[in-house]
Amino acid sequence: MKKILLVLLAVLLLSGCTPQIETPIKEEIENSDSYYPVTITTYNFAKEPIEVTFDKAPEKVFAVYQNSIETLLALGLEDYIVAAAGLDQDVKPEYQDGFNKINYLTEFTPDKETVLMSQPDLILSWYSYFSEKNLGDVDFFHERNINTYIMQNSGAAAKQSLENEYTDILNLGKIFNVQEKAEEIVAQMKTKVETISSEAKKMDNSPRVLVMEFEKEGVRVYGENTLGGDMVKQLGAELVTANENKMSNEEFIQSNPEVIFTVYFGSSSSIADADAAIDKVVNDPRYQSLSAVQNNRVYAISLGEMYCSGTRTLDGILRLANGIYPEMDFE
Repeated sequence: MKKILLVLLAVLLLSGCTPQIETPIKEEIENSDSYYPVTITTYNFAKEPIEVTFDKAPEKVFAVYQNSIETLLALGLEDYIVAAAGLDQDVKPEYQDGFNKINYLTEFTPDKETVLMSQPDLILSWYSYFSEKNLGDVDFFHERNINTYIMQNSGAAAKQSLENEYTDILNLGKIFNVQEKAEEIVAQMKTKVETISSEAKKMDNSPRVLVMEFEKEGVRVYGENTLGGDMVKQLGAELVTANENKMSNEEFIQSNPEVIFTVYFGSSSSIADADAAIDKVVNDPRYQSLSAVQNNRVYAISLGEMYCSGTRTLDGILRLANGIYPEMDFE
């Protein structure tokens, strides 16, 4: 059999016919005529659920912001990205080869003309991108046969949650008919959460955890309606909350959390940014009475790991778990 195949290949080459070798992902997508149409629920700018139907897999995706780009790369869909923009930090190392193949724009938030010139059949982005000051509502594009998908935790869904992150990944798997890969990514996250929460239940006490960032006046709290807060709760810890997710400095001191995660906006790999965020808590004379400060339990977490985090959700889960339960190893 091997000799027959070699002979056939030689004949093809001699005749000037070069066999086309497709990647497994591309083959799966292009050989899926019987799968479509598929209808997905997403949102408009009024935060109303809407249904979008795909008659085939999108071929020219315009992807804006970190998790939009990285989720597509994680699903092996770099060949279908016509343009991308809006990275807060470098893509994860495991996606670098795929990222090198795409057209990444220097403009952080491309305008409507740039998007239309790319002739996309799908725009994948955050809720804010479809405001009037940016691209306008999704109807403008739907009228031009350009589908849209808004990541739920970017502001579209009423409540941020881990489940929303799972759903976005699974929905993109359905849109491109790569469900198996999407389910694999989500299963890894769910398994890690279940493992950590199971171990946490064996503990005598659940630590009180505050996820916060400093504002001009007081502290912003990542409460139950945020992704960061939902992560903490699902990992089995007690979440410190606040009315309207805000605390004064006095209320911050009175809350006296056992563990503090202070959110920063730099790269998740930047030790300098993380250290600066921690220093802002531990070096402030006002906060020296806090249990978390006295016991060296103040940690930093990048916004990109716990806000509309896509595949970085797993990084956020591990970051939180290792701070909440330092005596355990969840890597």
